[in-house]
Amino acid sequence: MKKFFQFEELGTNYRREFIGGLTTFLSMAYILVVNPITLSLTSVPDLPDAMRMDYGAVFVATAIAAAVGSLIMGLLAKYPVALAPGMGLNAFFAYTVVLTYGVPWQTALSGVLFSGLIFILLTLSGLREKIINSIPSELKFAVGAGIGLFITFIGFQNAGVIINNDAVLVGLGDLTAGNTLLAIFGLFITVILMTKGVNGGIFIGMLITAIVGMAAGLIDLPKSVVGAVPSLEPTFGVAFETIFQSPSEIFTIQMLVIVLTFLFVDFFDTAGTLVAVANQAGLMKGNKLPRAGKALFADSCATVVGALLGTSTTTSYIESSAGVAAGARTGFASVVTAGFFLLSIFFFPLLEVITAPVTAPALIIVGVLMVSSLGQIDWSKFEVAVPAFLTIIAMPLTYSIATGIAVGFIFYPITMIVKGRGREIHPIMYLLFIIFVLYFVFLA
Repeated sequence: MKKFFQFEELGTNYRREFIGGLTTFLSMAYILVVNPITLSLTSVPDLPDAMRMDYGAVFVATAIAAAVGSLIMGLLAKYPVALAPGMGLNAFFAYTVVLTYGVPWQTALSGVLFSGLIFILLTLSGLREKIINSIPSELKFAVGAGIGLFITFIGFQNAGVIINNDAVLVGLGDLTAGNTLLAIFGLFITVILMTKGVNGGIFIGMLITAIVGMAAGLIDLPKSVVGAVPSLEPTFGVAFETIFQSPSEIFTIQMLVIVLTFLFVDFFDTAGTLVAVANQAGLMKGNKLPRAGKALFADSCATVVGALLGTSTTTSYIESSAGVAAGARTGFASVVTAGFFLLSIFFFPLLEVITAPVTAPALIIVGVLMVSSLGQIDWSKFEVAVPAFLTIIAMPLTYSIATGIAVGFIFYPITMIVKGRGREIHPIMYLLFIIFVLYFVFLA
């Protein structure tokens, strides 16, 4: 085992890898709660049950997809990088595709499945790098920042801090309401923990908030700690079945844009996370990432597995950096993280205490972490600043990640050509320009 994971070469041992794997799990365990709440649209009242995914099934799918993805990453790519259904992608799935576009969640899962299969093909063929390189870095950074603002907006909504206002679209909620006060308390606690650099600060903040909520009578006490594992039947295999049952809903311009959005965001998340974590762990060689193809293959396989189980796109988690900071250097840490995710499925009854106000601070803090990419954009160049800004601002204002990407990718070729920099635009960007123009035409 030590030889397989190269413990001696990397100067590590079982204890460091175990602690690193556990730290990574604690840092990203919030997804076990946030993902089911997001995909089941728990925070949105008065919806038909048909629009909501089964909470228990999504919880199990989330845990297993994270376990499988982390296990493949650990054994195949041998990196201390854990995977789980991605933040931002789950919000796009639930709030844009299902809630705004009215696409059935079953069809949306098929979109995730297609994006995963395409990701595998692109990775094996080597085309993935060409596509990523064709998209300017400013737009990549803008997409990440825009998703961060979108997630934060959802967090404030779930907290009751931001509410609907017919006169000005949005307004400040009742800050004296019990659940809103609980969410604000949770935000303060989480900010303090994260500022202090506490590993697993988001997860610990949720636990403290839930305990305070129970003490205040805002949250019911759980009936038990350990219980039966919820059934996967409501979501298992639905993505595959829908392709044959409803082909007319699958092969459309709208679905093409949805698949491309899943694909693009996963591209950026995975590439950025792998480079960042590998750099931190000292695993980069000559500014290149060893076994990059295997790492990307692990990520894409995890997305396919997750879609078949019943969850949104599974991707690499930047929270893995917490595990690296605790000593993780090899894929054994990812195997440890996978084990904890599998163990978590037996503690489903505890999720009853994790309500929308409890998870709202986590969404807000994740948004803070994601908008850090704003500093990477060269705002002094107007031809770049315009498409980047429109990408960022359109996501929360239109309540759609896809729309933000589409607006930015349409304006970029226009501003660059007018500036006389048309030759710098990759031909793939022109193809994407046409696709996104057709997207708006189709919506109209």
